[in-house]
Amino acid sequence: MNYLKFTQYAYLIAAALFAFEAFTQYQAGETNKALIMGIFTFVGIFMFFFRRSYAKKFAERNKKP
Repeated sequence: MNYLKFTQYAYLIAAALFAFEAFTQYQAGETNKALIMGIFTFVGIFMFFFRRSYAKKFAERNKKP
């Protein structure tokens, strides 16, 4: 179960990579690909906060006797 603490950061790393790729695609003039990568960036950030909130809820649930 300890690996779940680290998997939420994988979404944040993926979002950073997608943001970089979106920037490079936009600079290259391929706006459609940049838009798709931008959407993936926001999905990655959303998943990071979503997984983080659920991890906190599960931790609080396990602390209660």
